[in-house]
Amino acid sequence: MKATAQANTNIALIKYWGKRDESKILPMNSSLSLTLNKFYTTTTVEFCTCLSVDVFIINNQLANEFEMSKVTRFLDRIREMAGKDFHAVVNSTNHVPTAAGFASSASGYAALAAAATKAIGLNLDQKALSQLARLGSGSACRSIYGGFVEWQKGIEDDGTDSFAQPLKGGKDWDLSVLSVLLTSKPKEISSSEGMKRAVETSSLYAHWLDTVEKDLLVAKEAIKNRDFDMLGSVVEANALKMHATTFASQPPFSYWNSATVEVIRGVKNLRSSGIQAYFTIDAGPNVKVLCQPKDEQVVREALIRIPGVQEIYHCQPGPGISYLSNSGKREIANIQSFRNRKVAK
Repeated sequence: MKATAQANTNIALIKYWGKRDESKILPMNSSLSLTLNKFYTTTTVEFCTCLSVDVFIINNQLANEFEMSKVTRFLDRIREMAGKDFHAVVNSTNHVPTAAGFASSASGYAALAAAATKAIGLNLDQKALSQLARLGSGSACRSIYGGFVEWQKGIEDDGTDSFAQPLKGGKDWDLSVLSVLLTSKPKEISSSEGMKRAVETSSLYAHWLDTVEKDLLVAKEAIKNRDFDMLGSVVEANALKMHATTFASQPPFSYWNSATVEVIRGVKNLRSSGIQAYFTIDAGPNVKVLCQPKDEQVVREALIRIPGVQEIYHCQPGPGISYLSNSGKREIANIQSFRNRKVAK
């Protein structure tokens, strides 16, 4: 009872910001994303009757109690769906700077949903996988698919109409996304904590809700017509409005650092010089810059010189969930070595 799945990260072009139901992770607004090819999570899940608890290994280390409890609760849903009570070893590798605004939780829970359901014998379609992944991390529902993806907020209390669906395949529009790494340190305020504070206290949150659905319609029209300036303009404005809610929260907070501001200035300077480039920022300091392939090198050369920029990763539209062949080596054989290593420390 073993399966391995790989899921890629996504960037929200029209942001998901705020929950109408915390436990079911139901969003206040619909959102739109682009799945990227550069960053991904690979997860192997093996269920076994010999286990009395779940074991979660992430990036070759035993997870802490908080991470383990979240994964166990997620697996409990899958066990309930399958009518089985086997525990599992989850071995996950993040090829993503974790908790730094590059959506590692999105790829992580999308890969976990796919691998765990397959390992336990469930045959879920993509819609059902999207609904399930949402319960681990909201944006994970979008990483089930490649290319441009819309997460419909839904209106039902049970969440049955809140899931993602693809708008276009990743190859339908050749865009470049430069992921500008400013820091890989974990952020002080999680996305969940930040959006909760904004919903409850921000004086600008009502304006966010009044305009975000209009932004979504504009973005979808831009994608349909392949209008890059139209898309870039609405994406940039939407990101700024989302972050404005954090400044107007009580107490105020920000995900940006000084380098974030300098990269924003750099992108605007590029545009003033005639280069089509637009930025977006998720709940973290790192910046993603949308440009066209012909301008990619010029944009990169301008941004890499900015103090505080550690690295720039070239990304393109990426694929949805994929399943990998297992090596045949049983994950449970490695549990004792991890336990011994933890004791030795």
